[in-house]
Amino acid sequence: MGSGPGLGLETECNTRSLTWKSLDLTLCPEPQSQALLPYCLTQGPSSCALSAPGTVPGLDAKAPESSVLGRGEAVSSRWSASPKQEMQSTANYLWYTDDLLGQGATASVYKARNKKSGELVAVKVFNTVSYLRPREVQVREFEVLRKLNHQNIVKLFAVEETGAGRQKVLVMEYCSSGSLLSVLESPENAFGLPEEEFLVVLRCVVSGMNHLRENGIVHRDIKPGNIMRLVGEEGQSIYKLTDFGAARELDDEEKFISVYGTEEYLHPDIYERAVLHKPQQKAFGVSVDLWSIGVTLYHAATGSLPFVPFGGPRRNKEIMYRITTEKPAGAIAGAQRRENGPLEWSYSLPVTCQLSMGLQSQLVPILANILEVEEAKCWGFDQFFAETSNILQRVVVHVFCLSQSVLHHIYIHAHNTIAIFLEAVYEQTNVAPQHQEYLFEGHLCVFKPSLSAQHISHTTASSPLTLFSMASDTPRGLTFRDPAVDIPKFVPKVDLQADYSTAKGVLGAGHQALRLARALLNGQELMLRGLHWVVQVLQATCRQTLEVTRTSLLFLGSSLATERSSSAARMPEMPEIQKLKRATELRSKLQTLAAVLSRCSQDMAETQVSLDHLSSELAKNRDQVHEDRSTQQIQSCLDKMYLIYKQFKKSRMRPGLGYNEEQIHKLDKVNFSHLAKRLLQVFQEECVQKYQASLVTHGKWMREVQKTRNQLRLASWSVSTCNTEAQGAQENLNKILDQLLQDRSGAEASPPTMAPHPSAAPKDLVVHMQELYEEMKLLAFDLQDNNRVIERLSRVSSPPDA
Repeated sequence: MGSGPGLGLETECNTRSLTWKSLDLTLCPEPQSQALLPYCLTQGPSSCALSAPGTVPGLDAKAPESSVLGRGEAVSSRWSASPKQEMQSTANYLWYTDDLLGQGATASVYKARNKKSGELVAVKVFNTVSYLRPREVQVREFEVLRKLNHQNIVKLFAVEETGAGRQKVLVMEYCSSGSLLSVLESPENAFGLPEEEFLVVLRCVVSGMNHLRENGIVHRDIKPGNIMRLVGEEGQSIYKLTDFGAARELDDEEKFISVYGTEEYLHPDIYERAVLHKPQQKAFGVSVDLWSIGVTLYHAATGSLPFVPFGGPRRNKEIMYRITTEKPAGAIAGAQRRENGPLEWSYSLPVTCQLSMGLQSQLVPILANILEVEEAKCWGFDQFFAETSNILQRVVVHVFCLSQSVLHHIYIHAHNTIAIFLEAVYEQTNVAPQHQEYLFEGHLCVFKPSLSAQHISHTTASSPLTLFSMASDTPRGLTFRDPAVDIPKFVPKVDLQADYSTAKGVLGAGHQALRLARALLNGQELMLRGLHWVVQVLQATCRQTLEVTRTSLLFLGSSLATERSSSAARMPEMPEIQKLKRATELRSKLQTLAAVLSRCSQDMAETQVSLDHLSSELAKNRDQVHEDRSTQQIQSCLDKMYLIYKQFKKSRMRPGLGYNEEQIHKLDKVNFSHLAKRLLQVFQEECVQKYQASLVTHGKWMREVQKTRNQLRLASWSVSTCNTEAQGAQENLNKILDQLLQDRSGAEASPPTMAPHPSAAPKDLVVHMQELYEEMKLLAFDLQDNNRVIERLSRVSSPPDA
């Protein structure tokens, strides 16, 4: 084949090649999950070939590219027993033999330069052992690479020969940022990649694999070590498939019987034959790549392997096979926690995973359906591409649920309607669409269900949509596992390899604590900021309702201010008595409405004071959050721990330490432990405890805000009802008074009846009628003023809900 296993630790990791009659079989060991095994063999040279030594993110750029526990990229030749430097070349490229990127059974890979341009490339130089393989196997990798041309597949530039030994040389694209494996081996990614980076990996792997299937190619050795990383011109990651030594042409319906791959990523059927050495005549199809992709994606999402027997996959191979073959439908991971213990299945990603629940809900069904042993139950590539493309074509909307204090990632298609978005929010929050109200950057957002989701503003984790509802949920906040659970302990004696592994594990847990501390601090900020916006809306509503109430009181006061004198100069007739009685009832009703509005005005004035006080409390707490320095303290501890970790990484390759160096090493262990303890103390006391206290306070404030909102809604309804009733009563009163005025005016204009009135002189009656007439004129003017006030009130919009 085109590649073989790479170098491992000098005394523990050796190449193993198994031959099945005329079939070529090379097992390329791959790393185990975090702290599972004390050692592990390294990957094949082709994957190492394209990465520069010492480019693990966050680690020393000059350190040799060998990963923790002997995992990761092949060991640089500067650590080899023979330090002799030698230059080799082809017609157009040259390299030094100490610029070794990887080495395997059949080839070595070096960092080389173009003789004319100085461009860096990776050259894969085949050794004499490679020529013992069948001719068709030797040329297969050349032919496959020549057929492929894609941005997510490492490019083949040329096939040349060395001048002296005439060894075949593949000249390939040089990837200076290591492999996906080296990214995952970085302590900061001990629990998987961040969501954005994982989506980049998913997009690149799917795109590269789609190109392979379009050209009828099966890779047969998909794993993190065979996915190389480049950094683009804009700083973005670009991942590329590499190591096509095992690749071959194979259509969807075709089968093959040769076995090749890496133990932890092998399809169970191949594992049974290649690792357990059980004779079986099964043929394999293209679905073996899907299984490897599933394990790789799980590894990228969680930082660990999905199937882990007690003692690790390399020590307990029978149980490893049992886990993969007995896995229930829907399960995506299985583990054996203790020796001879039961198998435990997982149907979701671990809580330490950095992926949001919104993405996990899309990803888990894909993993469950490609990690299927039975070919009949396993998805084909067409469905895999369709489902992964469905994820990659979505956009994410960040929604912070204020009542639950949880940040959600809602994945929707840009062409979806708002109604679909609201339903997606309901699935994650249990807040029904009709009860969802949103604020963004302090402004109310009114979403029409029929509109496109493209109308939703661009959001981020620090600037999400704020979801407010009347649900009386107890804020549950961020769910996480205490990083202290994942911190290993140093062994008492000096063990360079074990000390390095322990330091790496502690550093990984420390980075997890830092991420959580930042998330907890961001959660506090989102709670306070969201409540501040809600309070601002309530304050505006309160002011508007109070203004309407006071205007209504002014109107009613004007109506009730005019006193009408009654005179006994003339006994009113029966129709007049009824009208005057009705007018008195309407005036009484207006007085009652004025009293109700007066109480509402007083209550809202008190509410306004309460909201002002809450607003000042929120501002004070936000200032405290902004002044928090806990994340800086944790970062400082991590920086100091990293320096010690880097020294441990350097020392682990040495056979031993001198007396003085050993004493320094012991002191470094003590200091490292003290720093880790301090880090956890800051995390618990300055981050977790403050966050938990903020959740309690947030719950109290949320109840206060909801109570105030209900009161404002009731007050707004009361004011609106009173205004409506007052307007109706005033209109009726106006009609009655108009009729009385007309009756009195008509009586004054027509000649009175000649029958004498025994109890009133004609002169007194005339004076009384004149006074009543003047009073009616004044009342008419008042009514005109009141009508103008009513018109102004009718133009005032009713207060909006918060």
